[in-house]
Amino acid sequence: MLVPVKWLKDYVDIDIDTVEFADMMTMTGTKTETVEFFGEGIENVVVGKILKIDSHPNAEKLVVCQVEVGEGKTVQICTGAKNVSEGDIVPVALDKAKLPGGIKIKTSKLRGELSEGMMCSANELGINEFYVDDKSKDGIYLLNDFDGMEIGKDIKEALGLYDAVIDFELTANRPDCRSMIGIAREAAVTIGKKIKYPEIEVKECDEEIDFDVKIENPDLCMRYGARIVKDVKIGPSPYWMQRRLIEAGVRPINNIVDITNFVMLEYGQPLHAFDLNQVKTGKIVVKTAENGEKFTTLDNVERTLDDKMLVITDGEKSIALAGVMGGLNSEITDETTAVLFEGAAFNAENTRRTSKVLGLRTEASGRYEKGVATETSKTGVERACQLVEMLGCGRVLKGIAEDYPTKQEKVVLNVNPSRIIKNIGAPITLDEFVKILEDLEFKCNLKSAEEIEIEVPDFRLDMEQEADVYEEIARIYGFEKIPSAQLEGNVTAGVKTDKQKFMDKIKETATSIGLYEILTYSFVSPKSLDRIKLPLDSAKRNYIKLLNPLGEDTSIMRTTMMPSTLNVLYTNASRKVEQALVFECGHTFTPQEGLPIENNHLCIGMYGKDVDFFVLKGSIEKIFSSVGFEGYEIIPETNNSTFHPGRCATIMYKGQYVGTFGEAHPEVIENYNLTQRVYLGEIDLDLVYDNSDRTIIYNPLPKYPSTSRDIALLVKKDVYVGQIEEIIEANGQGLVESYKLFDVYTGSQIADGYKSVAYSITYRSKDKTLTDEDVAKVHDKILSELETKLDAKLRTN
Repeated sequence: MLVPVKWLKDYVDIDIDTVEFADMMTMTGTKTETVEFFGEGIENVVVGKILKIDSHPNAEKLVVCQVEVGEGKTVQICTGAKNVSEGDIVPVALDKAKLPGGIKIKTSKLRGELSEGMMCSANELGINEFYVDDKSKDGIYLLNDFDGMEIGKDIKEALGLYDAVIDFELTANRPDCRSMIGIAREAAVTIGKKIKYPEIEVKECDEEIDFDVKIENPDLCMRYGARIVKDVKIGPSPYWMQRRLIEAGVRPINNIVDITNFVMLEYGQPLHAFDLNQVKTGKIVVKTAENGEKFTTLDNVERTLDDKMLVITDGEKSIALAGVMGGLNSEITDETTAVLFEGAAFNAENTRRTSKVLGLRTEASGRYEKGVATETSKTGVERACQLVEMLGCGRVLKGIAEDYPTKQEKVVLNVNPSRIIKNIGAPITLDEFVKILEDLEFKCNLKSAEEIEIEVPDFRLDMEQEADVYEEIARIYGFEKIPSAQLEGNVTAGVKTDKQKFMDKIKETATSIGLYEILTYSFVSPKSLDRIKLPLDSAKRNYIKLLNPLGEDTSIMRTTMMPSTLNVLYTNASRKVEQALVFECGHTFTPQEGLPIENNHLCIGMYGKDVDFFVLKGSIEKIFSSVGFEGYEIIPETNNSTFHPGRCATIMYKGQYVGTFGEAHPEVIENYNLTQRVYLGEIDLDLVYDNSDRTIIYNPLPKYPSTSRDIALLVKKDVYVGQIEEIIEANGQGLVESYKLFDVYTGSQIADGYKSVAYSITYRSKDKTLTDEDVAKVHDKILSELETKLDAKLRTN
């Protein structure tokens, strides 16, 4: 926030060097960004008056001016400016004058005519032309309308160019400091002075106000007050007010608008002025807009409103967006003769939403978004009416029209001063403690060394808990006065938790088998659940909606990671990547009463020439094996709409659902614009973690040799290899060391409805070298059981 020091001195007696003051403010928590001194480098520049203008005899684009510069002295100046006339008051840089940027002026000849100086533009005096009227832009700075422009007077004194402006960086939790009064409060406490509040006294005329105000949405508008000014004379505001607005970064417009901006900068209370002649109903109604309502704001842009936006109406039509911007249909113009001043307190969240949805940010909305004290709204309107009387630009009617349905509640904190002092670690007495808070305008009731009751002033919207009191005491006492102390406590080495190590092992194994790790957002679109063909009654459609999403595509918390993985596969495929095998360890979110449940999931996705169902299955099994997860079942799944019928399996563990994997359904593949088969799997890692045994058991190298037998079985097509493997394991009698499926065949040599399944079985004993008889006994038992339970027969051809 830009703070002119000269303006600040109206409220607090600053009798120290400006740079020193700025440094002190930084130390008490109001950080100084820059200190800029206006008028630096300006010397020998005075107020002048153009007496006569003649054409230049040797240059068509130049004129020769006779300019009075004080004490009866007249100088001749040549200029090419087109906006000067005889009688104009202008800044004149005399011979040997200096201007900002190191520019020096001296007497010289222009095309043969003597020029004894230079008439200055606003830019040449260090004043941004954005803040000057149109007559002075791209030309000489005309001072005709300014008071106190005495001929020959030093220009710095005449224009107030001897001031400093401090740019303070304010934190979002201190909206009370976004005003001159707010900064003055901090300044007074910082330098040990008393603040001088403006004495507000409105001189009203005899005419009573006859106007009505009604708030229909007290949650969105807590207070609304209006005062009326008649016999308004629209014109430029006095130079002292213009100068203060300019130094604070606001462009002067006219006296009425300047008054509203002046009060906003002074008190932090945004005001708005309506042309009363355009509010013909004699009332203000504050309510939400109609859905789809069209409204043209002061910037002459037609905007479409919705039914969540608060508007100010005259009971028939909208005339302003509450807290954001007024309407073109009620703006102040040169023909305005009666004005309605608005002072209100609007809901911060609603103002922020309206501003964001419409893409319209203003000084007013920026203040309302961060919070404006309800009690300040009436003060702001009263101050505006006082300034109207001071400037003589209108007649203030008696009384105020107001609706105040939602009172601002007093905040009272009960804290322990002794604990606060001890934790700060400074020798602060209880008297000093209380004085600091009272200087900050808190009301204190010290009950004991362990208890103090603090009533927070209305303007301090940031004070909510004891921790806030810590900050107030420490910063005003002085951080630099708090003695430093060594940290105390036991030092412990940071180590990963068992679950973090488990997750690391999952990722390590996945990358070691050729998968690439990806990372996607937890915020997704609700449409993504439709794209993976999730049933309408699926529990995964019970998701968490974000209150303030960045957009529809990131408006919910994901309940499944498959849409995110499919998006990554699409991105790779669209960039002509021939093969992609990816995985992600991330979170899904399930709503419940209170905080949602956050689950750890593993999602794997892959496509490519050598990728199929069994590559995905093998990857999952390898990952499970690496973390000691055993005893699970892989069961065929035919009813999962996300996956291809007959090419999908569910993983179960003791009746608990672990995950699903398989080939994505053709319609899902089409929804993601993929042109080849895609394989997906999603695993509940929390369940895997809870049921895995990561204990490493040492097994010595075998002493005795192994022997193997190959078998080729003829079984029906509906027999799963898992059924065969269960029988092999169950009948191994401790001698089956391993088995491996090496062939599945159907063809002309195999009868219809059957398939050939070939296994290699390895036998080994820990106690002796196996004989053929030992192996044959177990091997025959396995074959017998396969025939009995699965009608499997040895293939002979």
